[in-house]
Amino acid sequence: MIIPPTAAIRLRSTAVLLTMLVAVLGLVLGCGGGAGSPARGGGGPAAPSSAADTIVIKNFAFMPASLTVAPGTKITVINQDQAPHTVTASDKSFDSGTISGGQRGAVTAPTKPGSYAYICTIHQYMMGTLIVK
Repeated sequence: MIIPPTAAIRLRSTAVLLTMLVAVLGLVLGCGGGAGSPARGGGGPAAPSSAADTIVIKNFAFMPASLTVAPGTKITVINQDQAPHTVTASDKSFDSGTISGGQRGAVTAPTKPGSYAYICTIHQYMMGTLIVK
């Protein structure tokens, strides 16, 4: 099936908009937590990677679109697509390199707290946010 160019552009624009909306929603919801919330991390060495420290790539999207981790955390990247992808910080502070379809890779979160935008350098409409705190 051939998709007309205008429909493909509209579909790509919608995908980008949805990804950004999910990222913003994740940031808004992630800013909660009152005095009763336990602190994550503790200044010591990063905890071993868990399911919570994983980025899954599926259907040309990062899941979750926004991930919060402690500084220096090793993050597992699972590519469930057939196409190759990367997880590359816009400021180049981390880069998974090319992860072939069906394979795993990893990135290490920066040690400086902050919000780090990342993309797939092969499919630049794929965007996510790594929050380090």
